[in-house]
Amino acid sequence: MMNCKKTIITAIAAAALGIGVVNILAGRALGASTATPLNQQGQTLLGKYSAELANLRTQIRQALPTVGEQQQSAYFADRRAEENAAAALKAAQDQINKIIGKPQGMIAYVNAGWLPRNRQQMAAAQAALRKAKTDAERAAAQKRIAWCQADREKGIEDRQKCEQELALAKQRDEPKLLAARDAAVKALAEAKARTMRLINSLNVNAFVSSDKLDAQLAKFEVLFWATPKGLAEFAQQGAEKAALLQKLLADEPLMMQMVYADGAAGGKYGRAMEIYTAIQRASAKARAGVLQRLAVAIALEHAVPIRQSNPKNEANAPATVDPVLRYLDYEKAYLAGDLDPQFQNLTTWDLRFVVNGDEPDATADWGRAMLRNYRPDIILNSDYRWRYVQSVRTDVHYGSQNVKYDQPYLQNYQNIIMNGGVCGRRAWFGGFILRSFGIPTVRRPQPGHAALVHWTPQGWVPCLGGGWGSGWTVTRYKGDRDFLATTQARENKNAYLQVKRAQWAGDVMGEKPIYGFSCGEPGLWYGISLYRQKEIIAQSNIRTIAAVGTSLGEANESLQTRAQAVAKAPVTAADREVMVAPNGVITVPAAACRGRLSQMKSFLGGLQAFCSGTFTCNVQVPSPGTYQVSARIVTVHRQGKLKLTADRATANMTIPYTTGQWQVAGPVEVNLVAGKNVLTFANPTTVFALKDITLTPVR
Repeated sequence: MMNCKKTIITAIAAAALGIGVVNILAGRALGASTATPLNQQGQTLLGKYSAELANLRTQIRQALPTVGEQQQSAYFADRRAEENAAAALKAAQDQINKIIGKPQGMIAYVNAGWLPRNRQQMAAAQAALRKAKTDAERAAAQKRIAWCQADREKGIEDRQKCEQELALAKQRDEPKLLAARDAAVKALAEAKARTMRLINSLNVNAFVSSDKLDAQLAKFEVLFWATPKGLAEFAQQGAEKAALLQKLLADEPLMMQMVYADGAAGGKYGRAMEIYTAIQRASAKARAGVLQRLAVAIALEHAVPIRQSNPKNEANAPATVDPVLRYLDYEKAYLAGDLDPQFQNLTTWDLRFVVNGDEPDATADWGRAMLRNYRPDIILNSDYRWRYVQSVRTDVHYGSQNVKYDQPYLQNYQNIIMNGGVCGRRAWFGGFILRSFGIPTVRRPQPGHAALVHWTPQGWVPCLGGGWGSGWTVTRYKGDRDFLATTQARENKNAYLQVKRAQWAGDVMGEKPIYGFSCGEPGLWYGISLYRQKEIIAQSNIRTIAAVGTSLGEANESLQTRAQAVAKAPVTAADREVMVAPNGVITVPAAACRGRLSQMKSFLGGLQAFCSGTFTCNVQVPSPGTYQVSARIVTVHRQGKLKLTADRATANMTIPYTTGQWQVAGPVEVNLVAGKNVLTFANPTTVFALKDITLTPVR
């Protein structure tokens, strides 16, 4: 995926040196090899592929509709007018933000941030004064109270100044500012309409709407982005590799599927075909349906090896992800029903953003099992905006203070949920857990913050950061709005083919690849592709999903506060039934407990509870005596403690770190009386999932 600024600089340098821009883009920018020397067979193959590429270029150019110089000049003039109108609108909006928005923002900040925080600080200082036992402690608390009083007065004073400034600005400046903005909006709309009318007047609609040249275009794209030299380097390695390329270049549907899904990473089509063939040899199921699309997606993404993030202790672990094993892992999870139900509907392009993670496959397996055990309600969440990724909100602590406790025997994502982190680690974990369940996701950085965007059945959504337009993506669609536009237009597969055909025509004509308006000024055909994309979106009336979790990116909520975001399940009398075995062992289900816990459906059957504070349960004991108390639990955080009280007897139970797996905590011994006993589990130092509590009589 190309970086726009680097691409532009490369193109300028190429022009200065008299080198073809297309060759630079197809070679260095996309990683085509320039180091491997060609042997005699390689030189022969280079000539063959070069001639084939040149012949295809000639044939396609002859078949493309002719756009005259006058029409091209008019197009670029309209484009410049549109850009100027957009700049004028931005300038008008900037003035409104400066004169009106600045005091409005300060007023909102004082009301929603400054004063509420001041109240919290004042309450803490007053509480410290009440608890003070020494003169020094009282003096420190009184000093803090005085500071809070001064801080509150400063906030109110600043708010009053801003209110006066805003009132004056609204009276004096707002009418002319709004009029200037409205005029700029109208001018931009007219400029866009002119450009669109001009494009629709060009003799290109018949071409982009027809599949007549698709086979030639697909083959051209493979040869062009792989480069004849790159293909020759691959094919000269042996007859088997040469046969793979020959098979690919003869398979029109497969080539079309690949180039429609944005092609092989780094232009490495030979390696992509090698991976795809190996996957099909490993599994006959990879030949149809979603599993075939999965195989192609993995082949395209892993054509350039993806570095694998291993636990530090595993020095001999593979350095890169094995694409065949990745396919087999996802196939197994899919057939077992462990992936999201919508996985089967994903396209090849969608699936690329599922299979490109750096996690070992065993870690993805862990992620699926961990969430099933620990937070089944998050898996069953009907709101796809938060399904799976809500685990960041509930269980990835914000802050770096515990990162020092990362363990070398754990993989990075296991360490993140155990010890938390700031925005980057939280977004990384969110992407990981989404991929684990087969949900496409892309990292979406923004200034000073890391976030992500991910797929839902209703469209892609930003999560844990600002809304669309706040950042960029680590894809060929640099601006996040460009990425969004692509996802929306791809909803209409047949119509989106028109976008791709225009892009492919741009490659044939030697234009610089531009995949979004934020990525530079497009040539004629790439411009046609972008305007056709806009038209598809407008005609489809697609709704853009607003960002979620925008306030969570830098939030420092306590774990127990975040833990309340739990989808509770109804509890029946049968769920609460306490079981007594013939040997006297008593099993108390989580549903029979009350207090700081939330009941939810369990993948083990019945219910389980998410425990975030003190809870109790009533137990009828047939005869007095000593009992060993244990609990079946799951934790994803570091080891904690839990105080158990029964009557006047107490015991401290360790809550082990179970790495997201079911494990037994305890046992600890308590003395119980005959009849009703109230067991109180108090002040847990970590949250955990609870399935049941077992009381075993000591013989």
